[in-house]
Amino acid sequence: MPSVKELISRPTIFTGGHRACAGCGAAITFRMLLETPAVPVVAAISTGCMEVVSTIFPFTAWKCSYIHSAFENSASTMSGVESAYRALTRRGRLDQEFRFIAMGGDGGTYDIGFQALSGAMERGHRMLYVCYDNQAYMNTGIQRSSATPMWAHTTTSPAGEVATGKREARKDITAVMVAHEIPYAAQGTPAMWSDLVRKVEKALDTDGPTFINVLAPCPLGWGFPTQDTIAISREAVDTCFWPLYEVVNGEYKITYKPKEKKPLVDFLKQQTRYRHLFRKGGEHLLEDIQRHVDFKWARLLKLAGKEAA
Repeated sequence: MPSVKELISRPTIFTGGHRACAGCGAAITFRMLLETPAVPVVAAISTGCMEVVSTIFPFTAWKCSYIHSAFENSASTMSGVESAYRALTRRGRLDQEFRFIAMGGDGGTYDIGFQALSGAMERGHRMLYVCYDNQAYMNTGIQRSSATPMWAHTTTSPAGEVATGKREARKDITAVMVAHEIPYAAQGTPAMWSDLVRKVEKALDTDGPTFINVLAPCPLGWGFPTQDTIAISREAVDTCFWPLYEVVNGEYKITYKPKEKKPLVDFLKQQTRYRHLFRKGGEHLLEDIQRHVDFKWARLLKLAGKEAA
């Protein structure tokens, strides 16, 4: 894994000066992600927050080969690019090495772009797909997606007198990708930069399709102060709301295990999307979320061959 000194000495591919909100977890993630590769990168990104803020004509924050795809097809776009690269290489018309990264938010990954993503993984294209998971359709008004956690407030799963936020548990997209039997899948967060950089490097060095799901807290959609993005990300890991692990050829490995798993309540209390749970009558919903997180963590420990405390 490259050292901090080596990373900061590499050219900046995703530049500052874009229009992302202050404290945007996705923008921080992109900066880390795109400074990791040691070879030229071709990037494709679907319509969403990061495409909108980084490519306002006539400006761009990208200093690599970059393709803006429709909401649903960054994975299939990159499939075509990677196929063309292999064909040109076979014919001796191209001898330069490249890496291919497709990206999308949770809306363009879990939902609208799922068919294209699944097809790319099944066909075996050598590409890394990165989901910047801010857990809702933040770009279009904070609507719920299948990545939105249970009981979270969004504009289409509102919390009020009648409803109590999104009733359904979030889709486990990382597990879905593992089920495609790809050689590498992982979860990361910008709070644990060395863990994330190592996973990106590992994924890019893998000969085949790879997937990394990165938790990208959204100050606007989640409702927390802009300076707290990294702290919120770290809380998500320490409470096991967002466990860090990787799956290499079907073998699970937990890459960060909290010394003492923190209760979820402190993490939730910092976000206005959960403030309704702290009113009278919300106690059973808090217990429901904690129970669900505990169940998922215990199952992950079992998959990794470890025992729950």
